Amino acid sequence: MSSRAPRLLLINPNTTAAMTRLMMRVAREAAGPRTRLAAVTGRFGARYIASRAAAAVAGHAALDALANYRGAHDVVVLACFGDPGLLALRELSPRPVIGMAEASMRAAAKHGRFGIVTGGERWGAMLEELAVLLGLDKRLARVRTVAPTGAEIARDPEAAHHLLVRACRDAAKKDGAKSVILGGAGLAGLAAVIQPRVPVPVIDSTIAVVKAAEALVGKKGTRDPLGPTPSVETVGLSFGLARALRR
Repeated sequence: MSSRAPRLLLINPNTTAAMTRLMMRVAREAAGPRTRLAAVTGRFGARYIASRAAAAVAGHAALDALANYRGAHDVVVLACFGDPGLLALRELSPRPVIGMAEASMRAAAKHGRFGIVTGGERWGAMLEELAVLLGLDKRLARVRTVAPTGAEIARDPEAAHHLLVRACRDAAKKDGAKSVILGGAGLAGLAAVIQPRVPVPVIDSTIAVVKAAEALVGKKGTRDPLGPTPSVETVGLSFGLARALRR
């Protein structure tokens, strides 16, 4: 690694700037003293991703954010638990890309079987499918969702504390999880608050992805085994994204 300070670009494909600010506050506390952080909030799409349709749009928003970002960076962080557009970002980016759910699951898997607790009931099946994609489905004990979405939890975290504690305890005691991921940008910072009431390690997804991203600084981005991506003609995309797809 060079002596230059590492630079991480956090892309939040939700369109809620307050969630980006919350995530950045926790990310700054987790990052090394030399690490420089920049964040981009989705230009279009859902305020909070809570369905497959919203996640599909978020994948486009993440690509758009990367293609139109003009700052220098060493690693791209897809700062949305569920990682919409992760593989497409890797295809587009010359720099390493790491997803929030991906980093959290890999960190949790080091403890053995792990559970996931997050907001929004539709995320259950979506996260199970992501675990299969990452080859970690055998380590996933269960995904437990609480009724409030991540956005609702971010607006009133104290009201959700008891729900999150109960879900994390159930993941440990009923599901046999050796660690529990508290997943979502809207839940950033809450793992430390509820950890004293949970009998296994509680992993903050924002902290996990920042640590994983720092470990990727200086490494090459993923190379497609099929070679360079083909040039694509497009209609209606932003200038930056259309240009990136024409390369």
